[in-house]
Amino acid sequence: MQVFKFGGASVKDANGVKNLVSVIKKVGYENTLIVVSAMGKTTNALEVVIKNYFENKTELQSSLQDVKKYHNEILLELFDNENHLVFKKVAALFNELNSFLNTNKSPDYNFVYDQTIGFGELVSTTIISEYLNTIGLKNNWLDVRHFIKTDSYFRRANINWEDTQSLITKNFNTSTLNITQGFIGSDTNNFTTTLGREGSDYTAAIFAYCLNANSVTIWKDVPGVLNADPRYFENAKLLNKISYTEAIELAFYGASVIHPKTLQPIQGKEIPLYVKSFLNPEASGTRIGKNVALEPMTPCFIVKKNQVLISLSSLDFSYIVEENISEIFNLLHHYKMKVDVIQNSAISFSVCVDNIYNNLEKLLHHLKAKFKVSYNENVSLYTIRHYNESAINQIEAGKTVLLKQLTQETVQVVTK
Repeated sequence: MQVFKFGGASVKDANGVKNLVSVIKKVGYENTLIVVSAMGKTTNALEVVIKNYFENKTELQSSLQDVKKYHNEILLELFDNENHLVFKKVAALFNELNSFLNTNKSPDYNFVYDQTIGFGELVSTTIISEYLNTIGLKNNWLDVRHFIKTDSYFRRANINWEDTQSLITKNFNTSTLNITQGFIGSDTNNFTTTLGREGSDYTAAIFAYCLNANSVTIWKDVPGVLNADPRYFENAKLLNKISYTEAIELAFYGASVIHPKTLQPIQGKEIPLYVKSFLNPEASGTRIGKNVALEPMTPCFIVKKNQVLISLSSLDFSYIVEENISEIFNLLHHYKMKVDVIQNSAISFSVCVDNIYNNLEKLLHHLKAKFKVSYNENVSLYTIRHYNESAINQIEAGKTVLLKQLTQETVQVVTK
């Protein structure tokens, strides 16, 4: 059994879908599960739909129509016959989404987000599955929500491993080509949940773990895992081999090629993970496995934009002690702040966070009751693994350094 994951960039248009076919024909598709993301920028487009649902109802149908039109253009390029069943299937999915938006009574943004956003994956996999069937590549389309069960932590759900393992073991046919959605699951009430942005990689790893797969391959528009994001850094290098441990470190610090949770389940069963280019599928890409030295050994750069640096000190210049730090972390947890770096001294405490849930104002209000608070929004957090002086100088050049922290293998720098 092998698991393939194709991201949105790989199936952004009709040619992308045809290239997916070319890839699986070249590398083989027997006993294979294909996990697919939403097409192109569909997730972003559906986020606009959700925004309009809450803030601008007059634009709601227009933004939803943009999503429909985008997919309809892909359909018309892939299928000669407009009476093909796929048109009805896709229309039914959009009707289901529209019905939810018209009848929902919940004011909870996170709930509405998860019930809406997953339609991108449901539509993309429906189109691809039907196209493969049409050209003679018979496959099973699976609704991932019938297999991956989670809690109700909308937008960042946690897997119920016992239920998920049981459902996959009982209901998954490993002897054929299967296609399912990344990113989404369902809770005990069968409401759709999501695993966090870029969670399709995690979906692939969950299935690989439960199926005891031979390998997982993530197909990207880059040659493999690079030592830096080429959007922000020049001369990025391909990493040929990485250990699970190193990859988990990179993912933890925010390397965008691999979802932070992806590696944990496959490491447990020592399932190798490959990151390869869908533009050059026969190239070796990057192999992530057990006890593999980083090759080549080089500094690895990660940047997180739009962070918030919060600095606290005691109102009476007393020490920041365990009780204070515990209280601070309880508040960070309560307001769902993702902590990326911390630094403390005797009378001060600084934390760089990702304000995913837009709770910054509430958090600051709470903190100001007990601490002197200052903060900087829209800062950048740079992390370098296996750093050297040249690498540090490269990221600090021309920037104001607000915080800097070094360990033996890693340096983190917050800049404005």
